[in-house]
Amino acid sequence: MSKLWARFSGLFSNRTFVGMDKTGNRYFTRTEEIDGIMKEKRWVLFKGDQNSTSIPVEWICWLNGQRKKFPTSEEMALLEARRERVKLNVALLKKEEEERKAREGKASKIGQAVGPDLKSFIQQFPADSEGMKC
Repeated sequence: MSKLWARFSGLFSNRTFVGMDKTGNRYFTRTEEIDGIMKEKRWVLFKGDQNSTSIPVEWICWLNGQRKKFPTSEEMALLEARRERVKLNVALLKKEEEERKAREGKASKIGQAVGPDLKSFIQQFPADSEGMKC
């Protein structure tokens, strides 16, 4: 029981604050010895409800150990600006696609209604015993 209490109290006493994201989640690290090997433990304390989808990708990579250094505030600002540019580009492309579809829809209505030609498809099958023809 004392080992369990020591680990629990050590979780909060040895922690080092690393950073905070824009939603207010706080990130910590500490080093502990596991089986004679010093390991770095990383975790997050959520602000409000524990919604793991509120963690930015760069912090997820840091938590999982995919990156050694935590994201800096400058890096997070650059990534946020990039995300906003991507959102704007997506909205612009959707608008252009809708306009293109509207133009194509008007052009096909002016000429003639174009649908799939099923006659050539049906002719590939042999007629049944009653002599069904298309």
